[in-house]
Amino acid sequence: MSGVKYLLDTNFILGMLKSSPAVLQTLTERQLTADQCAFSAITRMELLGFPGITTNEQHLVQQTLDRFRYLAISLEIEDKAISMRRTRQVKLPDALIAATALCHDLELLTLDRDLQSVMKSVQQAT
Repeated sequence: MSGVKYLLDTNFILGMLKSSPAVLQTLTERQLTADQCAFSAITRMELLGFPGITTNEQHLVQQTLDRFRYLAISLEIEDKAISMRRTRQVKLPDALIAATALCHDLELLTLDRDLQSVMKSVQQAT
């Protein structure tokens, strides 16, 4: 995947939108550019499907997502997520996001410590 290095988790994108210090630090340290970033179908659904989202918030989220590459859920991603759920008791959305990163060989940027732990254990097992 040309130039794309990172998969942005839902909470990471929310952190971008809210100028979270942890996210801003990561962006600065890694000198991230939009063309290096992607997001999964699950992240799009979580962000835009949030109950009570306003029209302005929806517009802001969509503008942000439009800057990054969209990655759909494939059978390979589904199979990897199924395997992760069977062996690691991961929530389905997290399993799909992690599987997307793994199948596309991308580093997952997330603020979710449990998901970071799952990613490390899966990567060590392979």
